[in-house]
Amino acid sequence: MANNFRNNHPVRTYTGTETNYRKYKPHLANDFFSRCGYTDCPDFWFGGKNNFHIDHFIPWKNYPKKPNLKTDYSNLVYACSYVNIIKSNDEGAYIDPCNVDFNKHFFRDKTGKIIPNPKSKQANYMYGKLKLFMRRYQIIWMLDNIYLKMKALKKVIDAEPKGKRKDSLLITQGELGNLMIEYLEYLKVEQ
Repeated sequence: MANNFRNNHPVRTYTGTETNYRKYKPHLANDFFSRCGYTDCPDFWFGGKNNFHIDHFIPWKNYPKKPNLKTDYSNLVYACSYVNIIKSNDEGAYIDPCNVDFNKHFFRDKTGKIIPNPKSKQANYMYGKLKLFMRRYQIIWMLDNIYLKMKALKKVIDAEPKGKRKDSLLITQGELGNLMIEYLEYLKVEQ
């Protein structure tokens, strides 16, 4: 079963201007739903926005005669540190996460593994260059899905009046918590 690569498409909405591109970070985090533009991993699993980077989609260092690339908001991508460091100043066949629907170029299998569309040269380039095949992105996807389901279940439990149904939901919540712990222990062993 294939899953969408991402559920929310990032859109650059901030219209202000800054002389230091780092000041855009809170706006980028908001516009990218606090997720990496290239992997869709939430910054939460990386320690929050302080540990995320700002990628220059078109590397400004490669164009000294175009200094505006450094602070042009439309050239910035909220990115996890792994991807930003790997991408660096490479100008390969990248897809701008705000201008193109990544769901047409990538999908995820049932375990969260990122799969490039075989017909998309750009997706295949990015898959290899940015190492989107790395297990960390699959694991983060799985953990994020478990977290979101646990959060949704908690909301239902909180709204449920006392009784057998609430008790049953609390048991399910406990079982889900145990599964999360087992999965985290499994990940420790697999390293």
